Amino acid sequence: MASEKTDFWVGLFVLLGAVALIFLALRAGNMSSFSFSPTYKVHAYFDNMGGLKVRAPVKSSGVVVGRVSAIDFDNERYQAVATIDLERKFEFPADSSASILTSGLLGDQYIGLTPGGDDKNLTDGNEIIYTQSAVVLEELISKFLYSSASQQGSAD
Repeated sequence: MASEKTDFWVGLFVLLGAVALIFLALRAGNMSSFSFSPTYKVHAYFDNMGGLKVRAPVKSSGVVVGRVSAIDFDNERYQAVATIDLERKFEFPADSSASILTSGLLGDQYIGLTPGGDDKNLTDGNEIIYTQSAVVLEELISKFLYSSASQQGSAD
């Protein structure tokens, strides 16, 4: 009788551990907010993607309206291209802009969509023309150090 009770508690503990591992794997893979709603694909070209990852959220006014489905390099334009799956219930004007933003100071990166004013909306396969690349912290630091070094070296 005592053995059966112990087996039950050990089994329950192992089951809870497995559920916790699955939960952590989904959170780490950014799959916890997986959606089955219908989507349409748009493309956005950037000079620098920074640390943007596949499955990164696409937000407009703080609301998740889609996800990044693929990141690739265009050999003709020499730019990185992000394929974005936007949920069909969210429509954006054709002249909307996309920016790569960071959550907090050193957080994960996401794409921020700013609606434009065009009468036509983005449809499946369209391109977002107006884009702003990621701000890379190392580049900002090097520009600051270079400008301060050149000011120190110049004679007044």
